[in-house]
Amino acid sequence: MMEIKSKIFMVAYIGAGLLSATAQVKAAEYAVDIKGMHAFIQFRVQHLGYSWLYGRFNSFNGKFSYDKSAPEKSSATIVIKTKSVDTNHAERDKHLRGKDFLDVAKFPEAKFVSTAFLPDKAGIGGILKGNFTLHGVTKPIEIKVERIGGGKDPWGGFRQGFEGRAKFAMADYGILKFLGPKSKDVELILSIEGTRLK
Repeated sequence: MMEIKSKIFMVAYIGAGLLSATAQVKAAEYAVDIKGMHAFIQFRVQHLGYSWLYGRFNSFNGKFSYDKSAPEKSSATIVIKTKSVDTNHAERDKHLRGKDFLDVAKFPEAKFVSTAFLPDKAGIGGILKGNFTLHGVTKPIEIKVERIGGGKDPWGGFRQGFEGRAKFAMADYGILKFLGPKSKDVELILSIEGTRLK
């Protein structure tokens, strides 16, 4: 009887270990691919209400977790070097780095840290909620996320890719330079591809 109980215990123990290992595999962590630069953080602002002015941040890093079978457990953290702002116009970029806008000497980083993910019914995206810190101010923000795809890459790794879009008012983050009523909001476009950490 003791031998039977011992075998049952061992089977249960091994089974629990396998389940635990499976859970760990599902909770995959990804690093944003900045080495291969398969990620972009862009923004756009209306210029006088006549056209869109586009820009990007060239230096950033981050990580995210994603479980296709339980997307509600997804999370993400992104850190942006504000000095790397680039609108393809040197004088404008100098102005954006100054005190009227990003004030990069005082606030060298912007940061997003997720707090929850609400997947859509179709299973291809959802709303990523979190706290966004910019210009020394932290406020909640929502990013509408679409999963682009995921799978093996040619180099033996595994990748996931997403695109996210969000909008915020510059004044909410203490950036008070008035550029006209059509230019008060900034739209963020985040194209993020990550490689699974081993």
